[in-house]
Amino acid sequence: MARHLVMTGRLIDEAPEEALAHALAARRLASRIAVVREAVGLAAYHAGEWQTAIAELRTYHRMSGKQSHVAVLADCERALGRPERAIDLFRNTDSAALPKDTAVELLIVAAGARGDMGQGEAAVSMLQVRELTAEATTDAWAGRLRYAYADALLAIGRRDEAREWFARAAAADEDAVTDAAERLLELDGVEIEGDDEPDDDTAAGASSSDATTGADDDDDDADDDRDADDDDDDDRDDDDDADDDDDDDDDRDDDDDDADDDDDDDRDDDDDADEDDDRDDEDDDTDEDDELDEEEDEDDLDASDESEKSAAGDGTSDESKADAKASTDADDEDAKLKAKEAAESSPRDLGPKFQDGTAN
Repeated sequence: MARHLVMTGRLIDEAPEEALAHALAARRLASRIAVVREAVGLAAYHAGEWQTAIAELRTYHRMSGKQSHVAVLADCERALGRPERAIDLFRNTDSAALPKDTAVELLIVAAGARGDMGQGEAAVSMLQVRELTAEATTDAWAGRLRYAYADALLAIGRRDEAREWFARAAAADEDAVTDAAERLLELDGVEIEGDDEPDDDTAAGASSSDATTGADDDDDDADDDRDADDDDDDDRDDDDDADDDDDDDDDRDDDDDDADDDDDDDRDDDDDADEDDDRDDEDDDTDEDDELDEEEDEDDLDASDESEKSAAGDGTSDESKADAKASTDADDEDAKLKAKEAAESSPRDLGPKFQDGTAN
């Protein structure tokens, strides 16, 4: 992964497509590292892959918490024909929280978006900031800001003012980042002629040297290509291994899911069985309660019958006793009457002294 990032940095200006290929290889190996996503976004920007650049740089901003490439995002929107989005990015960004060079770059892109929309005067007004007239500065952004201002003036026909600012841009651009000097000469009508033809010996020596250097460069390029191919093969092998691991993980996850489903089914069956058992127990309890109620009802009926019979028996016994007593009393009365009558009808016994009417 680190080798791919190194190659991305080396090739991003001279061969941006190859730089992008290395950056994408690094992303396949470490997609969750912020600097890798940043490398992919910048390589895509230099290669003209605007959508990829926007997606990757937004991801980098989200992962890192920084807004260091907001100007690049705005420029990508311009390249996609959406200048209004570039202006929205400028409006919604706190320029004071950005580094000075990033804030100036965002301003330049927003002014260019105004020009794309046919608002040349607005573009000029946007670039009239305090930093434009700052003196004794050697920062690269100073030359770029003056160059953008001169270009905006020239676009609305203010040629003389544009020439002045191209001259000031060239003076501030010590590293020749812009072509301000060439634009200034064009405005002055100066044409740059080629150098004189070299003599034959010099030309031959130069040709020989160039041929040797070219051969060495070709060998170096071939070695680099072979190294890059080897790296790509290794990356593909790593990707295949990672895919196999992912497939194995997916299979294990599926097995785990199936096992979980089986466990859930077993638990559901157990719950259903428990519910059936509970219902059976409830039914048994209900039957037992019904039987107990019936037995209690029968006992109550028997007790009631016995009470009634006992009550009836007691009544009959009392009546019989009363009848028997009454019959006995009647018999006693009859006996007494009969004895009385018998006594009255028989002669009285006067004893031996008066028997047969004579006295002894």
